[in-house]
Amino acid sequence: MGIVTNTTDKYQSCIDACNRCAQACYECFKACLNEADVAARKNCISILVECAQMCQMSAGLMSMDAQFAKEHCQMCATICDKCAQECEMFKDDHCQKCAQECRKCADECRKMAGM
Repeated sequence: MGIVTNTTDKYQSCIDACNRCAQACYECFKACLNEADVAARKNCISILVECAQMCQMSAGLMSMDAQFAKEHCQMCATICDKCAQECEMFKDDHCQKCAQECRKCADECRKMAGM
């Protein structure tokens, strides 16, 4: 449900997924920095931040029913898929959970972009 209007209700599940994914990515980013094999996680750490930023931007654009929201969500799905792929390479709990959130977000973004 929209907070002050109902114009973006159609995007709400995607907005929520993007916000959850951004939070998961930032949490995973911080956890990865503290892992013993941090050097092996460079690609993962990098894409985590990119994914979080893209998710935040997509959520913001959907919230204002922006002209290019669908295109952003399409790109967001691509980045979420890549981030999930990177996270899945590491067996720790935070990476596995983050990968799940990224996959859910990618699915929501694809649905939204197809509206």
